[in-house]
Amino acid sequence: MPKLVVSLTDSKIKSLISMQKKSFEKNIKLSDGGGLYLLLDKKGGAYWRFDYVRPATKKRATIAIGIYPTVSLAAARVKRVEYRELLAQSIDPGIQKQREHEQECFIRNNTFHYVADEYRKTEELEPSTQRRNEFVWDKLYAAIGDHPINDITPSQILEVCRLYERQGKTDSAKRMRSKASQVFRYAISLGLCQFNVADQISGILKVGKTKHRAAITDEQQLGQLLNNINENVGRGDIAIDYAVKILPHVFVRPGELRAAKWADIDFENKTWSYTPPKTKNQTALQHIVPLSDQVLKMFQELYCITGRAEYCFVSMRDKTKTISESTINKRLKQYGFENGETTGHGFRATARTLLDEVLKFPIERIEQQLAHQVRDMHGRAYNRTKYLEERTVMMQAWSDYLDQLTHKNAE
Repeated sequence: MPKLVVSLTDSKIKSLISMQKKSFEKNIKLSDGGGLYLLLDKKGGAYWRFDYVRPATKKRATIAIGIYPTVSLAAARVKRVEYRELLAQSIDPGIQKQREHEQECFIRNNTFHYVADEYRKTEELEPSTQRRNEFVWDKLYAAIGDHPINDITPSQILEVCRLYERQGKTDSAKRMRSKASQVFRYAISLGLCQFNVADQISGILKVGKTKHRAAITDEQQLGQLLNNINENVGRGDIAIDYAVKILPHVFVRPGELRAAKWADIDFENKTWSYTPPKTKNQTALQHIVPLSDQVLKMFQELYCITGRAEYCFVSMRDKTKTISESTINKRLKQYGFENGETTGHGFRATARTLLDEVLKFPIERIEQQLAHQVRDMHGRAYNRTKYLEERTVMMQAWSDYLDQLTHKNAE
């Protein structure tokens, strides 16, 4: 006949603890039945324990539940029910508890700061872009860096973004939300959280006024600039000279031109192929720039000067680096455009406008040559070789058009 166990009560427990503190003789087990008991040690401490038989090995084991009265009698009984339900399913509650503890530690250790640092290792950005993003990361780390990524709420992201929105820094606020969103997407892929809470506030932040890059779209002004560039060649760093001469013809992002490598220039097929850093994490597709006869000749001339280096536009001070970020804009200012009338990046807007409005090329081909994502009638993104022949014709026509403007202005 099984031994009858009388259930514990709080008054009984407190009475026995008081007696135990006076006796100092030995540890006492106060059973509540079903494997649950309270262990009273010689110093009067009270510890909840659960005894059970492991389903796999049939050996006895014990789980620590907590200290009385921090863990009450009622709470200990709830744990007993949970453990017995697991045993009924042949699940070892000790192993289950260990797994839950490890998961809690895993989540607790995976703070926003930690996950963001891991994500940033996957980014392939220009050094200038990385420096520009440091401000954003610093502010995000200060606000939510120590929070487990799974515990962060949309309101917490919104609060830090609105600190800058209230100051009129809408671009900073948007960039902050965007960077947070990238981290959450990364965390979701690793199973660290289920929702991208930064995306949930994307429509709430204010939209600032778009500030367009300075660009020339007047033919006479453009011809004057091109003529100034040609007349001033040879007065400084030769790599900068060629960068400023080539950029209007290829209208890539200035950072992409500065990072051009000789290994990517195909003289035989008259192409320059590379992966734009801005789209590397999204599409990882190469961009192909067909080289007009004029651009090919300039690259061939430059190869005679910097061909032994890795980079086409190598720094004359350090052969392992490219010309600096600000050199192209500084050089343009020396050509008579002192008031921000044009920038290296502005050549992209110049080409987009004039190729469309003057030379009448299809806007889809222009956008594709700008390395923007362009989709066909079925919503699929064009691949890198799509319409390459048409784009080759367009790039030659563009260089011929620039030459016409240059010569017309020189007359």
